Amino acid sequence: MSDIPEILMIPVNAITVLNPRARNKRVFQELVTSIERLGLKKPITVSQRPGRSRYDLVCGQGRLEAFMALGQESIPAVVIDAAEDDCFVMSLVENLARRQHTPLELVRAIGALRERGYSHGEIAAKVGFSREYIYAICFLLENGEEKLISAVERGVIPHTIAMEIAQAKEGDVQQALAQAYEDKAIPGNQVLAIRRIIEQRNTSGKGMNPRSRGARPAKPATPESLIRALQRETERQTAFVRRAGLTQSRLDFVVSALQHLLANDLFVALLRAEGFNTLPTALAARIGRERL
Repeated sequence: MSDIPEILMIPVNAITVLNPRARNKRVFQELVTSIERLGLKKPITVSQRPGRSRYDLVCGQGRLEAFMALGQESIPAVVIDAAEDDCFVMSLVENLARRQHTPLELVRAIGALRERGYSHGEIAAKVGFSREYIYAICFLLENGEEKLISAVERGVIPHTIAMEIAQAKEGDVQQALAQAYEDKAIPGNQVLAIRRIIEQRNTSGKGMNPRSRGARPAKPATPESLIRALQRETERQTAFVRRAGLTQSRLDFVVSALQHLLANDLFVALLRAEGFNTLPTALAARIGRERL
């Protein structure tokens, strides 16, 4: 039995493209010209549907459309035995694997596979991306984050940053974070910090969009307002660290002074005479003695 697949002439109007994709007009015209001058170098691959009247395209959309553009009524094809769902997946994966796909095509492919019931791990294995990336894209798709998906499609926001932005509860905060990142006003590692600052402020009643009765309506969040919020929080934390350092230095001075004084028997006798027989717990722990 020969391993060489049988090539049949299939009517072009009997073939269904399960995974259609847009193509570059210039590149497509070059393909049409090449086929017109040199002929078809490689047949397309199809799978015959039950009833033997229609076929599903597995790979070769460009060649099929070129034949149709040239007015050809049939095209050489290798016929394989595969279910419609398998044809769709093979076509999709083949399109991603054989050329430099765009972010838009990848996002659409992931969404299509997810709709067909594939798990994040199965999709990752089929398209050759990490499970974390697949999870992020599915999260955005399932939560209807069209603007963030568009940003990921255009390659201006990485999927990890889009995930952080999507978890902001307010739409205006999401939009402001996305715009600030696109404008390079904030680096990616500050997106999470800003989102947490806004969430903390909202929880404590000092949010950018107060809901309390009688509160004056707040202006929608903007990239500038988010950056100011980050700057204020940075200044607050810097001041806190500075105060903590000052407090620590003063405590060290007190501990050192007490250690020297408690080494003096006359000073200890004086404290006992005045009724001071114990030390505060915090000082006792640092000095290493509880009683005088």
